[in-house]
Amino acid sequence: MNFSNKYSVLFVCLGNICRSPAAQAVMQRLVDERGLTDRFYLDSAGMGGWHVGDLPDKRMRVHARPRGYELTHRARKVQASDFEDFDLIVGMDASNVDDLCSMAATIEQQDKVVMMGDYIRQYPNYDYVPDPYYEGSEGFELVLDLLEDSCDNLLNRIIEQNQISR
Repeated sequence: MNFSNKYSVLFVCLGNICRSPAAQAVMQRLVDERGLTDRFYLDSAGMGGWHVGDLPDKRMRVHARPRGYELTHRARKVQASDFEDFDLIVGMDASNVDDLCSMAATIEQQDKVVMMGDYIRQYPNYDYVPDPYYEGSEGFELVLDLLEDSCDNLLNRIIEQNQISR
């Protein structure tokens, strides 16, 4: 797939209904606010196919809406072709990263995989984005807090390393 010379980022969690679609929405807003919309292609996917075609979890949509995020992505499963198509693949936790690295066909593809937790700065007690699926409201709010922090730091890194400008 050709994303017209855009920098492409794929966010990955377990089922693609909570963390990764929220990360996609948070990053999209940051990209849009910085006037870089035409420089990025963002998507999300899940390691498993249980929710393929589904909207994000209703609880995540409910918690995202007051922050101005409308989560309309339809869940999909990570494909082998994603490792060719995307410049960066961001796993939400160590399990996602391990699974992604196992899927990668080459060292170069493995090098595209990073963990979202590596970009968390404001929450020193977290080195990954926890799955809120079995949690209450506070779990979904925490995920959004962590993603707003880590996406900002990740975007700064991408811009700096790739010399992306308007």
